[in-house]
This record gives sequence, C-alpha cells and structure tokens, in this order.
Amino acid sequence: MSNYHIKTVEEYHQAYRRSVQDPESFWGEIARENFVWQKPWDTVLNWDFTKPEVSWFEGAQLNITENCIDRHLPTRGDKTAILFEPNDPSE
Repeated sequence: MSNYHIKTVEEYHQAYRRSVQDPESFWGEIARENFVWQKPWDTVLNWDFTKPEVSWFEGAQLNITENCIDRHLPTRGDKTAILFEPNDPSE
C-alpha cells in the first residue's frame, strides 16, 4: 500500500471497509510502508470504548524530521523543503 492513492470510489470503499473491519492490520501496513520508525510499535491499536480510551502505536518512536524532511533528500534534496506562509502579509 506504499504511496497509496485511491483512484476510484470503489477503491475508497474497499479501503474504508478494510480500515473498519481490521484497523490494526490496515493502519499497521500504512505506517510500516510510509514512515521510518526509530522503534517499532508493540501494539497498533488499543481501545476501550467503555472508558473511552484509544491508544495508537503504543511503544513506537519516530523522528518527525526524518519522516518529513530527511527521507526525501535522495530524490528531492535540491528542492525547497519548507515554505513560510505568514497570516499577515507584512510578516
């Protein structure tokens, strides 16, 4: 599912069904294929709606800059990484 792009409404419905029927597998696959993890998770999803309480990717660690910037350097290192768009144009 790497570089997952939904092209049709039917593909959307299939992905949605899978995400609801087996969220641990669905989101685990998305996370594994699309992020660099410093430490993998122990549990993808731990939930208890009687409390309510939901925890995602327990035990996992990642480096946000590695995922947002560093992993793109080999193919996009010569491009602008971050643009600043102020709320006030005079900033």
